[in-house]
Amino acid sequence: MQEWIDTIAGGFATWLILPLIGTGIYLTWRLRLVQMMHFKHSWRVIAGIYDDPNDTGDVNHLQALSAALSATIGIGNIAGVATAIHFGGPGALFWMWVTAFLGMATKFSEATLAMVYRKKHKDGSVSGGPMYYIEKGLGPKWKSLAVIFAGATIISSFGTGNAIQAFTVADSMRADFGVPPWITGIVLATLVALVILGGIKRIGVVASRLVPFMAAVYILACMFVIGLNIGEVPATFATIFHSAFTPQGAIGGFAGSTFFLALLWGVRRGIYSNESGQGSAPIAHAAAKTEEPVREGTVAMIGPFIDTLVICTLTGLTILLSGAWSTPFPQLIEATAPTVILADAQLLPGGRAADEDLFSGELTVRHGKIEQDVALVYSNGFLGKHNFIIEGPDDEAVTILSARLEVEEGKILAIYGDDNGSLDDLALIEGTALQNGSVLTSQAFRSVFAKHFGERAGRLGSWIVTFGVFLFAISTAISWSYYGDRAVVYLFGQKHVRVYRVIYVAVVFLASNLALAVVWGFGDIALSIMATPNLIALVLLAPKIVAWKKEYFARDHQPISKAKWFKA
Repeated sequence: MQEWIDTIAGGFATWLILPLIGTGIYLTWRLRLVQMMHFKHSWRVIAGIYDDPNDTGDVNHLQALSAALSATIGIGNIAGVATAIHFGGPGALFWMWVTAFLGMATKFSEATLAMVYRKKHKDGSVSGGPMYYIEKGLGPKWKSLAVIFAGATIISSFGTGNAIQAFTVADSMRADFGVPPWITGIVLATLVALVILGGIKRIGVVASRLVPFMAAVYILACMFVIGLNIGEVPATFATIFHSAFTPQGAIGGFAGSTFFLALLWGVRRGIYSNESGQGSAPIAHAAAKTEEPVREGTVAMIGPFIDTLVICTLTGLTILLSGAWSTPFPQLIEATAPTVILADAQLLPGGRAADEDLFSGELTVRHGKIEQDVALVYSNGFLGKHNFIIEGPDDEAVTILSARLEVEEGKILAIYGDDNGSLDDLALIEGTALQNGSVLTSQAFRSVFAKHFGERAGRLGSWIVTFGVFLFAISTAISWSYYGDRAVVYLFGQKHVRVYRVIYVAVVFLASNLALAVVWGFGDIALSIMATPNLIALVLLAPKIVAWKKEYFARDHQPISKAKWFKA
């Protein structure tokens, strides 16, 4: 089941790369490099000098941007960057920059359309996003695409925006502090409920304070690590640019990458991080209090800049400067997780073994070691210093004296002990392996802090990542709830929103206590389904966006008030 979902999710993500990048290039060309030519104007708008309290909308420009950023700045900035580097090498970071630059034009277009075609409700609130500009901008005959988008948004809100965030926090709290997942689930569900039951106005106020704070803490921590290694920064940038176009050879436990892997993982994680083209952020920007659609478009395009060009870059530099990306670290894994290959086999770029090198047959374990001459592969590299164990009394590790492994095409199907009893659910392997995801980012901080200030400081470094994961995940869950409830309004009406929010809070608790490998797959599939109708609309409505942009910047825009960066 899991392999089937992973295959579909991977296929969707790979297929979308060309349309997403292509749309970004097309819009950048049609809008005459809007992300560069009007970059300064964006910051003036965010500063609040054009805010008019009498304009239609629910939140000001800064709050709309913060609500959108709180959904995009999340696990992708910590785990997504690490995953891109893990599979694609240092060059993946370059392709994340490319997606961010092009994504700025895409976000500008999405937000502008969302403002033009938003809907004002009887209670004075507003709703907007791709479902509205698909139906109104392209016409009623395209409504089926709008319905597909709204349905996929609801699914994604429960998966990518909710369950994955809750599980990641619960898993980090359990690993670092021993907090039971159910306790973390109660805390998270309570915090999310206190915010989202108040609607977009409360979400906007909370996000406008939480996002700058959490981003500042994480950015300062990254800059501190980079500062400790400042002399190596030029060489690291050179490695990033070189690896973006040149195959990366094996380094340490890293099996190397190709140009395609660097491009693939850089684009996939870049898009996942800043969400350009997926159609989620314009739902938040549609709530902005302004009568100027293009003005909010200039605000929206700052999102990919902050999310990817700033925060993801800092995470990437921290990982690369630490050397953690290519260094195997001690790890405890399930005994059935590694792939068994022939001893003299070489890994292909990306950590994959050739089919002819996969081992099939029986293996014998004596005193924790495999007697036969084979190698174990795990997490994009070789598993070193392996030792098969089971957990004894008081969680003490006990080496397995003898066991028999059944292996087929590299997969360990069964593990039998001396009495032929199954050890599948009991056996673990101690070994050294490459890290991935948020664990890799955590290890990067920990190793640098430990190197310069001792092992106790190293723990502080890993706690910074745990703290970041906690805040980022909460903010993402809060804002994705708004995306979901706007989709509910579009499909079923305003009266069903409270039911959706209650279910959403319940999922936060449940997800904290479940394994979510399948949810990741469903989330990626739903995001891909969201992006497809949105990209179609962006391309077809591009001429209108160009016309609105020309008309807006042809006028003289006078400030209304002094800058109020944290206006509530």
